[in-house]
Amino acid sequence: MASEAELWKLVAAGQQAVLATLKRDALPYLSNVTTSFPDAGRRTGPTPDRQKVPNLARDPRAVVHGHGDDFLPVVVAEGRTTLSPVVAEPAAASPELLAVHAAFDGHLDPDVVFAEMIVSRRVVVRPDLRHVYGIIASGGRRPVAS
Repeated sequence: MASEAELWKLVAAGQQAVLATLKRDALPYLSNVTTSFPDAGRRTGPTPDRQKVPNLARDPRAVVHGHGDDFLPVVVAEGRTTLSPVVAEPAAASPELLAVHAAFDGHLDPDVVFAEMIVSRRVVVRPDLRHVYGIIASGGRRPVAS
């Protein structure tokens, strides 16, 4: 069986994931997101007009789903989220969001990134992931579940 520690490593390693939130009618809303994983939690930086932001403001429960290039391994982490205020000035532009952008665009000029965050009104989504489960390929493509 996959250990919980192995599954948390997979959560930490991913830079792309699917974030599931709940719509008003309680059906899931799925969003492809780019993330960084500083300290103990994933971060993503959507704009407030993306459906996931009002969903999370109303109900902070979320699920993060990630997988490898061929759909294995698969990892799912569940928890609750907090949202930052909308970035409105350079002093409020979060280093967390800089980390998300830098993870994909390399070393960026923070002033340029922070200016873009202000213009696009970014927020930080901070999932507090508490439960993990998934499948890790073992000996070829035979899955091992936890």
